[in-house]
Amino acid sequence: MAEIKIEGDELLVELSPLEKIEGIHSNLRFPLSAVRAVRVADNPYAEISGIRIGTGIPLVVAVGTWIGVGHKAFVAVHGHRAAVVIELEDQPWDELIISSDDADAEAQRIESALGA
Repeated sequence: MAEIKIEGDELLVELSPLEKIEGIHSNLRFPLSAVRAVRVADNPYAEISGIRIGTGIPLVVAVGTWIGVGHKAFVAVHGHRAAVVIELEDQPWDELIISSDDADAEAQRIESALGA
């Protein structure tokens, strides 16, 4: 499962080897200054829309880029876990949707890093 890490003044989404294949992508790195908002989605599949570039099995797995009208998201969602939704500005993606075993704690950790 993808891990969200804070390294200095950057946010890193570290993908597992399988997710790199599923999502047709490598790890993602963004400046913390690009993070506009962070929230938790209890049903991350409801957050996903658009045309998929990657792997998607409804309500099972979604990994890759979803492109909609005026919107682009990178998604790494597995099973029925909640996800952290990270809204970005001036980046290749408008948001990240990353499932987590403890999405609330992940979101708080990111918000703390933003306030530091």
